[in-house]
Amino acid sequence: MSALLRLSRLIDALNEFVGRHLAWLVLAMVLISATNAVARKVFAASSNAFLEIQWYLFAAVFLLAAGYTLLRQEHVRIDVVLGRFTRRTQVVVESVCILLFLMPFGFLVIDLVLPLVVKAYETQEMSSNAGGLIRWPVYALVPAGFSLLMLQGISELIKRIAFLRGQAPDPGRRGKDKSDEEELAAFLREQAEGAKK
Repeated sequence: MSALLRLSRLIDALNEFVGRHLAWLVLAMVLISATNAVARKVFAASSNAFLEIQWYLFAAVFLLAAGYTLLRQEHVRIDVVLGRFTRRTQVVVESVCILLFLMPFGFLVIDLVLPLVVKAYETQEMSSNAGGLIRWPVYALVPAGFSLLMLQGISELIKRIAFLRGQAPDPGRRGKDKSDEEELAAFLREQAEGAKK
């Protein structure tokens, strides 16, 4: 089990690295969008390439951060029924759902999309818009994102099995006692107190 937990930590580190660095793509999206808006309004000039790169960057953030979101336990959950069970039962249900839903769905998506990525690469498929971008890189984000998500699913499954065996802490804990809003409020209070001194 210790080797599997080491593998889980490696997968967690990979998705943590990817998730933290994707924030820069959000900044790039905002800057490109603002530049494009200014160019269109002030200079009456626009580019389909600028519009498409925004879409590509959004797709990259959305798809590649899915594993990071699962790692941080920030994905959408509906705990109306599950919340009534013991934590141990919840972990069993989560493990079964990873095995029966997440993994098969991920394999299916990758299996269906990979031939499209290869075909787009081989034909160098371009956007139909004038001045548009090449398509295969954005197509490739789908299998890449689902691969990261499935890897994180493996990590989460390992952590849940270790928890059930009493060899690891509860994997469902977010690792912090305060919500994001509470952390922001505490930070702002500290800043205000620091400014008074």
